[in-house]
Amino acid sequence: MSSATVPLDQISDLLKLRFDRTLEFINKSEFKPKKILDLGPDNTFAEILRNKGYQVVNTGMVDLDDQPEIVQKFDDIDCITSFEIFEHLVAPYNVLRKLPKVKMFISVPLSLWFSPAFRNKNDKWDQHYHEFEDWQFDWLLEKSGWEIERSEKWNSPTKEFGFRPILRKFYPRYYVLEVNPNLKI
Repeated sequence: MSSATVPLDQISDLLKLRFDRTLEFINKSEFKPKKILDLGPDNTFAEILRNKGYQVVNTGMVDLDDQPEIVQKFDDIDCITSFEIFEHLVAPYNVLRKLPKVKMFISVPLSLWFSPAFRNKNDKWDQHYHEFEDWQFDWLLEKSGWEIERSEKWNSPTKEFGFRPILRKFYPRYYVLEVNPNLKI
């Protein structure tokens, strides 16, 4: 089961840690969103945001590579969230360029030298075309008209045993950012 669709009462400790860190990152912002456009289908974290009092709409099960313009129909929002979405797109630049020019909170997985990109061979939606280095994602944001206000990197601990699980405790896996539109472009 994808972490995007886990029922609230079945969230693992490690997934709860990631969700808690994400919520804490949003809450640290001086900006307090009222209506959020969450990219992608409805998901567990969007439900958590709703339970915290945020109004959240989703783009749904739309292939944003094929239909990046779909994001332009959401014109009554003041914030965008995209948590683990851009790595699934072949061309995230196209979506980033078409997004409404409002505050955005993003997270993406970082490339790990000791692990290949994630791929679920049984689900074409549950695989990563990109796993970024931080500088690559920063450049993508800059080229597509966004400015980074702040960012953090998090590790991804696991309860598994082995060499790679040990490395995951020390190497950052997630890159989370608060960005603003560059209105000079």
